[in-house]
Amino acid sequence: MESNKRPDDMQRITTHEQAAAFIAAQIDAIQAQVGDRKVLLALSGGVDSSVVAAILIKAIGKQLTCVHVNHGLMRKGESEQVLAVFRDRLDANLIYVDAVDRFLDKLAGVSEPEQKRKIIGAEFIRVFEEEARKLDDIAFLAQGTIYPDILESGPVKAHHNVGGLPEDLQFELVEPVKFLFKDEVRVVGDALGLPAGMVYRQPFPGPGLGVRCLGAITRDRLEALRESDAILREEFDQAGLAGQIWQFFTVVPDFRATGVRDGLRVYDWPVIIRAVNTVDAMQATVPEIDWPLLTQITARILAEVPGVCRVLYDLSPKPPATIEWE
Repeated sequence: MESNKRPDDMQRITTHEQAAAFIAAQIDAIQAQVGDRKVLLALSGGVDSSVVAAILIKAIGKQLTCVHVNHGLMRKGESEQVLAVFRDRLDANLIYVDAVDRFLDKLAGVSEPEQKRKIIGAEFIRVFEEEARKLDDIAFLAQGTIYPDILESGPVKAHHNVGGLPEDLQFELVEPVKFLFKDEVRVVGDALGLPAGMVYRQPFPGPGLGVRCLGAITRDRLEALRESDAILREEFDQAGLAGQIWQFFTVVPDFRATGVRDGLRVYDWPVIIRAVNTVDAMQATVPEIDWPLLTQITARILAEVPGVCRVLYDLSPKPPATIEWE
């Protein structure tokens, strides 16, 4: 049985030269393992699956089939970026599944956070299973497993869609980055020429915006969340904060506040800005953001996002708060 222990003599990958050597070695290993057979990969657009996809494309080209499922809970522009990079630029064999209605219909009226997570995870596996069954002669499943996944939760990285697949779809695994830490994966992604926005993508929960659209998800509130999050990311990027703050996002709760618009009383949603710095995600501090920048972000959200009448900045450290709201 293959060891899941990182080799003792394996050097940390910190330079492009080391990354290039790692990529070359993985290409040889993948070609030896796969031969002329076919590989399937769930491509989320996150750094791990994106780096695995780019390595596999170099190694086996069209023998790889990528499946990207748009569940409607992605951040603005993320599915479009996956298509632009992998289908248009790298000429990947990519299946795009628009499952937005399917997911949002399943989530309608569901407010309990853990139930939302289970619905999203289970439905993702079902969609992936359906796509896998349409394909012939798939022998391998590629995964974006990285070394912390093995250390923390064993060798199977369930959110990359192995856990829960039916018995007859238990493919042999291909895991090119399973011995790398996240910072090493980013160096490899950089060396592969992937876009910086993909390589240095912030941590993003498996259920996506589903746990930032608090309570029962509605399409209009989800859209307000997506648009406000995009404004925050754009403003932080322009201010040079994108690389300085560990994670930042917006949250839209399932309640309304009184506001005034065009001289009339309205009952619209608040948008909560969350930004944190951390080393290990066990403790987190809240950075001080320049007041003019917060004012600019607030003005844009209130002017550009329908259905919003307030913007708040979450000052709560972890503990006692958590990083995510749900």
